Amino acid sequence: MTPRVLVVDDEAPIRLLCRVNLEAEKMDVVEAADGPSGLEAARRERPDVILLDVMMPGLDGWRVAEELLEDPDTSAIPIVFLTARAELRDQARAASTSAGSTT
Repeated sequence: MTPRVLVVDDEAPIRLLCRVNLEAEKMDVVEAADGPSGLEAARRERPDVILLDVMMPGLDGWRVAEELLEDPDTSAIPIVFLTARAELRDQARAASTSAGSTT
């Protein structure tokens, strides 16, 4: 079975970069350009993993992750946060948000 990856990022060049590299590794890629369409795609496609941008206008990646974790249908999907932010508080928030998916 081919792994399916959902890439949620508001920047088209980042989505393209992810797509090219993931498809080179024989993965199916689904893209979403914002938080709401990312939630919809996650619920519809049930990907094996989600690459999620943190800094998006409107519904940001933190809130998308929280909503995915609150939904029993998507709560077990692993999330990898994509971000240029490297502050310790951002790393701690990502770790605490991701830890919620194991309960």
